[in-house]
Amino acid sequence: MKVAKFGGSSVASAEQLKKVARIIESDESRRVVVVSAPGKRDDADTKVTDLLIELGQAFQNGEDTTDELNAVLSRFKQIITELDLTDRVLKDIKEDVHKLFTEGGDIDFKLEALKAIGEDSLAKVLSEYLVKVGMDATYLNPKDAGIMLSDEPGSAQILDESFDHIYNIRKRDQIVVIPGFFGYTKEGKLVTFSRGGSDITGSIVAAGVEAELYENFTDVDSVYCVNPQIVHNPKEITSLTYKEMRELSYAGFSVFHAEALIPAFKAEIPVSIKNTNNPNALGTIIVSRKEVRGDPVVGIASDKGFMSLYVSKYLMNREVGFGRRLLNILEDEGISYEHTPSGIDDLSVIIRENQMDEEKEQVVINRINQELNPDTVYTERGLALIMVVGEEMHCHVGTAAKAAQAIGDAGVNIEMINQGSSEVSLMFGIKEAGVKKAVQSLYNAFFE
Repeated sequence: MKVAKFGGSSVASAEQLKKVARIIESDESRRVVVVSAPGKRDDADTKVTDLLIELGQAFQNGEDTTDELNAVLSRFKQIITELDLTDRVLKDIKEDVHKLFTEGGDIDFKLEALKAIGEDSLAKVLSEYLVKVGMDATYLNPKDAGIMLSDEPGSAQILDESFDHIYNIRKRDQIVVIPGFFGYTKEGKLVTFSRGGSDITGSIVAAGVEAELYENFTDVDSVYCVNPQIVHNPKEITSLTYKEMRELSYAGFSVFHAEALIPAFKAEIPVSIKNTNNPNALGTIIVSRKEVRGDPVVGIASDKGFMSLYVSKYLMNREVGFGRRLLNILEDEGISYEHTPSGIDDLSVIIRENQMDEEKEQVVINRINQELNPDTVYTERGLALIMVVGEEMHCHVGTAAKAAQAIGDAGVNIEMINQGSSEVSLMFGIKEAGVKKAVQSLYNAFFE
């Protein structure tokens, strides 16, 4: 059994859905299909999920929602018309929206349910089309599939008992089409994953049914070793490990949601990235472990929008609990950290900038001064992180020196360096303005 997940670009139009149907039909082991909401048809287009968020905002603000609702209905109407299907899904959308807008209940729940309409409706459309072209297929709601989540709207987590329920999908003879992005709490409340969460659904279902392969269909032939917008025509990655993909996803690779592979990783299910528009291309395979290739670096990723919180105090290393108390202050203020490179008398905490505005920054600094009595404390904004990733780096002498030299050759100053104990990645902190030059130089050093 294979689980095939199709992203937003793969289901953006009727023409794309015809390609999806042909892919499903070409392999009888593709018995479970997970879908996103329709994405952009071109650069000027709007994703259906964004249209639904606009609809929710208009409702929340007490504004007329006619235009926003019509925009959603128009996208599905065009798909349904071109596939020559019934208008049942359009009626479902209208009824669902009307029910959410007129019945009582928590506003957060209503907004969650609105966001999920895109995936839910598309799954119904695709299952109806598969039947129309002669396949034995059916729509399966996440609740009926057994996808039970924690009660954390917008960032829900899978509950362990879900996997036993999901395994029952194997008993079905039909092709089942499951909407991604959302599930239900034990109390029956609809909750969603974070944005990009359809990838999480696909991974969860693959783990639950113990699939031999989880196929993730998108709009690229494979994962590239560096962002094609920074380096023209970069080399493709034919295979990489879960750990490598996790590091690359965290640092800006947009192919996968950063959390998406965790269920598949735990179940050791290989993941294949394929192109809906070119399904016969080799693609990229992601596995738990791979043969030694002799290449220390598989990819280079970069992401902007970071800041550092620098704290210095003489004899910090002798002050038991200093780091814990510093992180407690951040926890109290609802701030999570990314990295904590440190020295004997100083400690830096890397934070995403959007977590700490200037007002919260002042609160944090005041608390640090009052509670920890440091010699120095300040922040630095406008940082970018570059991750040089590869599980074989630990057995190659000079990889860090080569990377640092490449960044220096680009005329970019390194603000900080950090390497985890697993030695899967090297992290360099630089100013955002130098990202393009640094990544290009690193690519030339390791891949050219």
